[in-house]
Amino acid sequence: MSLPLPRKIAVMGAGSWGTTFAKVLADAVRQHEIPVHIWARRDDAAEEINTRHTNSRYLRETKLPQSISASSSAPEVLQGADLVVLAIPAQSLREELGRFVEFLEPNVVLLSLMKGLERGTDLRMSEVITEVTELPADRIAVLSGPNLAMEIAREQPTASVVACRDEETAGWIAQLCSAPYFRPYTNDDVLGVELGGIVKNIVALAVGMCDGMGMGDNTKSTVITRGLAETTRLVLALGGRLETLSGLSGLGDLVATCSSSLSRNNTAGRLLGQGLFLNEVNDRMSQTAEGIKSARAVLDLSRTHSVEMPITEAVVMVLEGSLSVENMAARLLSRELKSEGESN
Repeated sequence: MSLPLPRKIAVMGAGSWGTTFAKVLADAVRQHEIPVHIWARRDDAAEEINTRHTNSRYLRETKLPQSISASSSAPEVLQGADLVVLAIPAQSLREELGRFVEFLEPNVVLLSLMKGLERGTDLRMSEVITEVTELPADRIAVLSGPNLAMEIAREQPTASVVACRDEETAGWIAQLCSAPYFRPYTNDDVLGVELGGIVKNIVALAVGMCDGMGMGDNTKSTVITRGLAETTRLVLALGGRLETLSGLSGLGDLVATCSSSLSRNNTAGRLLGQGLFLNEVNDRMSQTAEGIKSARAVLDLSRTHSVEMPITEAVVMVLEGSLSVENMAARLLSRELKSEGESN
């Protein structure tokens, strides 16, 4: 690649995925001795990473490479970082990024790991990053795919997609995160990659609800398949590409998130299906289930573009209390009969 190796890589966010991806990066660039620094909100989290080389709250006893360090000081972590990875809860991104944007290096490249739409604006995370930083599109990238953090932390093989409008930037990032157990592909369909990662969380909530109510594999397979169909309709309506949805950031991410007990959104949906109220589910979850936060924004976006998304609509109604979980399946099955291939 013509782009030089970064002097340093910063990962903003010490949750499960941020910490895991920091490990991926450290393992990938080990031979180049590029330091990876994590920004943690809590001093105790940073201290544990620095002294024990673990982040036990999220990754249990997984050992982190010695080249990873952490600090609760954003300016310290960002100083000299040519690649900054953003692993912040989606609904907090604008506020958090606004606090440390002044500390970004002049030629920095930003990589988003976040999968959500901003409530109130219906903006994708790359669009929020553009608004806050005013950086050009060739320096903003996103990563998505079947990214169950604990499996990757255990070095179980997986692949993902790095998407950027600029192919050279996407390839540069892909090289930096190409570890023995982590294979990145590149794509220039940023919109399709992001929306695939966003909507699959909502579909996973629906699948989890079905699971929690004791429904079988036929039901869950139906929800996954029709969920992919409505995701595809939205992506195409907004200008994304069909082939993106058949790849890792579409079908791949959807299958992993809907079928794994490690999925936060699947877990949240299952608890709702078992009869817990939303506030009880939130109390039980140690990490954010982004589908709960983004569902309303996705539905609003679909209505703005006249895209029918019945599964998303049903999930929103359950989350907002206007439809019981028990009646969700009946609502979906009572829709007008039509050809499977119809666009709405």
